Amino acid sequence: MASGGGFRCASRSGPFPLVRGSEGLYMVNGPPSFTESTTFQRVNIVNVTNAELLRSFDLPKAVCLEFSPKNNVLATWQAYTTAKDGTAGVPNLQLYDVKTGKCLKSFIQKKMQNWCPCWADDESICARNVNNEVHFFENNNFSTIANKLHLQKVSDFVLSPGAQPTKVAVYVPGSKGAPSFVRLYQYPNFGGPQSALANKSFFKADKVTMLWNKKATAVLVIASTEVDKSGASYYGEQTLHYIATNGESAVVQLPKNGPIYDVVWNPNSVEFCAVYGFMPAKATVFNLKCDPVFDFGTGPRNAAYYSPPGHILVLAGFGNLRGQMEVWDVKNYKLISKPVASDSTYFAWCPDGEHIVTATCAPRLRVGNGYKIWHYTGSVLHNYEVPSNEEIWQVSWQPFLDGVFPVKAVKYQAVPSELPSPEPKPAQAYRPPALRNKPVTSSKLHEDEPPQNMKPQSGSSEKPLSKTALKNQRKHEAKKAAKQEAKADTNQESTQSSASQHAPRNAVPAVTSGDPEVDKKIKNLKKKLKAIEQLKEQAAAGKQLEKNQLEKIQKETALLQELEDLELGL
Repeated sequence: MASGGGFRCASRSGPFPLVRGSEGLYMVNGPPSFTESTTFQRVNIVNVTNAELLRSFDLPKAVCLEFSPKNNVLATWQAYTTAKDGTAGVPNLQLYDVKTGKCLKSFIQKKMQNWCPCWADDESICARNVNNEVHFFENNNFSTIANKLHLQKVSDFVLSPGAQPTKVAVYVPGSKGAPSFVRLYQYPNFGGPQSALANKSFFKADKVTMLWNKKATAVLVIASTEVDKSGASYYGEQTLHYIATNGESAVVQLPKNGPIYDVVWNPNSVEFCAVYGFMPAKATVFNLKCDPVFDFGTGPRNAAYYSPPGHILVLAGFGNLRGQMEVWDVKNYKLISKPVASDSTYFAWCPDGEHIVTATCAPRLRVGNGYKIWHYTGSVLHNYEVPSNEEIWQVSWQPFLDGVFPVKAVKYQAVPSELPSPEPKPAQAYRPPALRNKPVTSSKLHEDEPPQNMKPQSGSSEKPLSKTALKNQRKHEAKKAAKQEAKADTNQESTQSSASQHAPRNAVPAVTSGDPEVDKKIKNLKKKLKAIEQLKEQAAAGKQLEKNQLEKIQKETALLQELEDLELGL
């Protein structure tokens, strides 16, 4: 299902959830009814107000679909293939006019990664990365390249959201001892190094994720390396950088050492939240000076989600964690509820800022597929589980423009629901076979750190640490973690993983079992699955795979099942 709002509707209840799975694509009426919509007949592009078919495309090999922000253009991508004699293949990226069905332009796009062109919100600009250049088109006229931004080895770019003028963040990876850098430009001022609004260079970056705030005044950059040379984690190392369009930049000092699982801007554009550190992870809100505003302490979490108005923040632990959520009133930093959505692979706020959907989708989990719609106070308003022989692949809210739904006062009392409150199953700690018939000890691997406003009051008020003190503390913790890792090498291995910033955005940190044999098996399985992902990317890029490589890809389902069986015991 394409994102970006290819379904046009005037909703009489709440926003519609859209569901895609093994039984097709269907729409559910929004709160409070949650019945399947009879106006949506499970077809291609429709106006769901009257079930009118707008356009149908014969694209049997299409793998990816994406609408432009205002739904004027449909972009499609299929795997690039070359002829047996080695001659170049045909263009595999097409842009269609939704109203007429006409193909506006075709491109050759070999890689699936970053396949889709990027539009400004008003569609006045469209851009795509081509070799060492970013090509810009204006007003969906793809016959002429309006402007080019040339940077040697540019590998990624992100357009700013919101109104004109559009700004562009570009990333160039380092090479031969030179640092990587991110530069900010204002379109179309690309003439020379002095034309950049801001520049931030840094080492320790094999890849980056760039996040604009809503007002397009600053970018957060998560820089990641494939290998952590300190030895503290075999999942690499991450650093967080702040770059503003006024030229200011800084490294965000994170007090706890370990992976950065997630970073999100508050829609108000003046604060952001980071979830980071070896489990149990810390979560902290920072201001535009990169100073901490509020520390949520530690907990089993790897993701953060601000509500559309920015008044509520959800901290959650999905993936290999048990689905615990903490719902916070951001203005008062008061905890609202602590619901649990076990086995969730997807989370999204409803555009009304009141409701939440969590879902368990294939292929991440093949069993127990379904979705729940919650009120943020913790009440489950709707629960749908598919039969055991069916799957759900995707769930998405119907998009709405900002400002359609008024911001309501935060509630702390759970709203009424016809469904019973879910009773979370008591978590059983994993015990190696050799210890299962022995008395249970009450020792803990760690003590959770409470939020800063729930810490015991001491006689002397503690002042927030300065940036220098935070930096020194982080270095100390890094050395301490490396020493502990070396000591624990014979019996236990840290298996925390970092967040990924794509839709659906799901960090999947792994948790140690306490059994070195189980940890070793999990680590080896993840290595094999990572190799399979690389082979699939090569195949999608048109590379001819060997027979043994194809056989490896065929084993993916069995490896995923084996990994799932091992991790369910954690």
